[in-house]
Amino acid sequence: MRIFKGYEQITSIPNAVLTIGTFDGVHIGHQKILQQLNQEALKIGGESVLFTFYPHPRMVLFPDNHGLKLIQTQEEKLDKLKRIGLQNVIVQPFTSDFSNLTATEFVRDFLVQKLKVKKLVIGHDHQFGKNREGTLEFLKSMSKIYDFEVIEIPAQEIDEVNISSTRIRKAIEIGNIEIANTYLGEKFELNGTVVKANQLGRTIGFPTANLLLDNDIKIIPKNGVYIVEVIIPNYGTFRGMMNIGIRPTIKDNLSLAIEVHILDFNENIYGSPIKVKLISRLRDEIKFNSIDKLKKQLQDDEKNSRAFFNTITV
Repeated sequence: MRIFKGYEQITSIPNAVLTIGTFDGVHIGHQKILQQLNQEALKIGGESVLFTFYPHPRMVLFPDNHGLKLIQTQEEKLDKLKRIGLQNVIVQPFTSDFSNLTATEFVRDFLVQKLKVKKLVIGHDHQFGKNREGTLEFLKSMSKIYDFEVIEIPAQEIDEVNISSTRIRKAIEIGNIEIANTYLGEKFELNGTVVKANQLGRTIGFPTANLLLDNDIKIIPKNGVYIVEVIIPNYGTFRGMMNIGIRPTIKDNLSLAIEVHILDFNENIYGSPIKVKLISRLRDEIKFNSIDKLKKQLQDDEKNSRAFFNTITV
């Protein structure tokens, strides 16, 4: 998959078949659209193209009140797009100047002159350009002038995309990771760097990798304990359990922490990047009256986690 950071970097894309959007999550609804994109490209000996934006337009248009909690970081999205077989991604820097482009300028300068687009696959409710004047009907009128085909994604499929996105976010917010994973078509993941914390876990037999996330607008699941899969560069893939929360048993620390206890692993990985894939939620976060009671609960959590892994193929 080729990645172009802005339209200025674009080299020749033969018979470009293009769609436009943020595609946060690249969930099963998005995947259906991208499969159609690939099929349309195959028909004319062309290549599939996603035109997307970074940063997210809302971060630029509403910098103090964007309210974004994304299912994926940009890196996670690009990795998934590559794995599902998309051929080209144009990541257009979204700026105030870009937001002021008219729909006509966008079609003429980007899609036609630079990309020489042959087919545009678009939803019935898609709008773009200054004052959101770029509608489906507008594109159909421009296609007659500039000789490209507009393929409309049916309303039902667009509704499925919107429903999928909504359900994924709601599921993550309430900790229903199984539902989120079903709609994503794979496990929801958190990526970050292992940093030092108070190391209490090590003193009670449960050392943890404390995760500093790569992106502060990544959606974080509901506080609690989760069964996870952990991917550590140069070491491999391991099973584990993760706590998300404020560690209420430790009275001097009420900030949110993401801690992963990696089963059958005892290496120093401070400073290392790790990928944590969430599989299932074990329980709520609990405040214990003593460290001994916390230790006993962690022992139960480990037993339950191992039993879970013994019943599935991860």
